[in-house]
Amino acid sequence: MTFDPGTPPPDAATDDHVLATWLAEAAGGRLLEVRGEGLEGKELKDAGDLAAHDLLMRLLAEHRPDDAVLSEEGKDDKRRLDAKRVWIVDPLDGTREFSEPPRDDWAVHVALWEGGELTAGAVAQPALGETFNTGHPPVVPPSTSPRPRIAVSRSRPPAFVHALAEELDAELVPMGSAGVKVLSVARDLTDAYVHAGGQYEWDSAAPVAVAAAAGLFTSRVDGSPLRYNQEDVYLPDLIVCRPELAERIVAFVQRHGTDA
Repeated sequence: MTFDPGTPPPDAATDDHVLATWLAEAAGGRLLEVRGEGLEGKELKDAGDLAAHDLLMRLLAEHRPDDAVLSEEGKDDKRRLDAKRVWIVDPLDGTREFSEPPRDDWAVHVALWEGGELTAGAVAQPALGETFNTGHPPVVPPSTSPRPRIAVSRSRPPAFVHALAEELDAELVPMGSAGVKVLSVARDLTDAYVHAGGQYEWDSAAPVAVAAAAGLFTSRVDGSPLRYNQEDVYLPDLIVCRPELAERIVAFVQRHGTDA
């Protein structure tokens, strides 16, 4: 039986923010369905990746047939480099967390790149029933923590972030999914996400689009801009943080590098 994502909102025909949100939520619904099918471990991970990818590719082909797509789970079609519009998607970000019910720190990423910039994006956290998007960016509240909080991978935290935490008198907050970590800053669960050591464009495109729309600082760890739809899709590092922390974090990396 084919999963029915429902009908997109009427505005999705012309509004990329609306379409990105609907796509992320549709893929999230499919993933929740897969999660309830009794699979475990690698079988669950693989089934989730494939199901969400296939659905997103089908829906994009139907609703934006002239656009190119770069997906973590698909073959990289280099024709995207000459395209005016490219959807950059991660059908399931945080496969490990997805395969460990009832964990909720996994996500679906859908972003649109146009003419050198990210112009729309959505990050769904299906297990929370929440989607964050560029059409109605999250309102970032003032920090409720007396000390800065830095989101880090629960399995592979970069070594230099421990030194950065000492510099800022910050605490480290482990969690899964790059998208969840980026959005944790917008949700006042953390104040910064600093990563180095390996990611790809689909890991950060949608979360960065949403974070930037919400007024957060986004950059490479050396302070240079994040660039998407590049021939080499490896984009190993980033900073997403409250603007007031940006100068100190970038200065630390410029002084010490990421081998501290």
